[in-house]
Amino acid sequence: MAPHLTRRTLLATAAAGIALPAVARAQTASASSARGPVAIEIEARTIPAFDTRDRAHTRFGSLQYRSGLVLTSRYKDFGGISGLRLDDKGEGFIAISDKGNWFTGKIAYSGDTMVGIIDVEAAPMLGTDGKPIAARGWYDTESIAVDGPTIYIGLERVHQILKFDFGRDGLRAKGEPIPQPPGMRKLPNNGSLEALVMVRRDRFRTAPLAGMLLAISERGLDSAGNISAWIIGGKTPATFSVRRTKNYDISDAALLPSGDLLLLERKFSLFGDTGVRIRRIPLSSVAPDAVIDGPTIFDADLGYEIDNFEGLDVHVTAEGDTVLTLISDDNFSMLQRTLLMQFTLLD
Repeated sequence: MAPHLTRRTLLATAAAGIALPAVARAQTASASSARGPVAIEIEARTIPAFDTRDRAHTRFGSLQYRSGLVLTSRYKDFGGISGLRLDDKGEGFIAISDKGNWFTGKIAYSGDTMVGIIDVEAAPMLGTDGKPIAARGWYDTESIAVDGPTIYIGLERVHQILKFDFGRDGLRAKGEPIPQPPGMRKLPNNGSLEALVMVRRDRFRTAPLAGMLLAISERGLDSAGNISAWIIGGKTPATFSVRRTKNYDISDAALLPSGDLLLLERKFSLFGDTGVRIRRIPLSSVAPDAVIDGPTIFDADLGYEIDNFEGLDVHVTAEGDTVLTLISDDNFSMLQRTLLMQFTLLD
């Protein structure tokens, strides 16, 4: 039990760093010196089981463990992965770090098992002036949404959403701020935009929210103590909220092919109350002034192979499996890990 307890203690201690004030975190942020994309190598070590106590245990709520990797790299700016979006095959990816960097590449598989990360490029996110956004203090990039060739990035602290023409310019795309919805600038510095979801017209043509961008804060609480969120893209932005329970905060969100919204949430405590969960909520319940809630389909504590999970995406395999991919933010800490994990949705 000693190694397991040590890992639990270290992870719980590292959690304290997540809540550092924005000023303190700014001291560790730096713009990448590279202006253009660079090829990098990422090493991957397999995680044979999600349950550290029982390798034969593979089902967790509505999810079944498929495979996992611990990712490391000698590239100095690798880490802090706070968002991930995959292509339809679940192979090509675009990831972002909270220091304002892009990472693109492919997940390599053996059958349905992840075995490595290949063809990786890294580059700093650029602003309208062509300079890295981190140079102006816009480094806390926490959320990502994809709408065909367009990518939206949410930034904490400054409460901005940047729009990139990624289809045209790729890693050299320049981010343009979109108008801030009313109330967004009042979000807490370290609890601001944490999840972006695009309700794509090509996938949800008949949905009332088709073409809309959902922006959800990490811990921006309304007067009722629920988590503030916005619907962006209509004639006027609208607000809604997510019911907050058991001290969980939002860390990402994604849409199932059925249209249900998945919310990835986490909580950290120095006293051991640390965990991750996923809630499933009908997209039809998202509407102006609504308070949305739904059942938990997955939850795990420090007895499992978890870390600071901040990224979630969904794809469907050629065999028809709905796969959830999670990635963790190591906060550039020696006490934490970058974990990439996949689960099959069973229910």
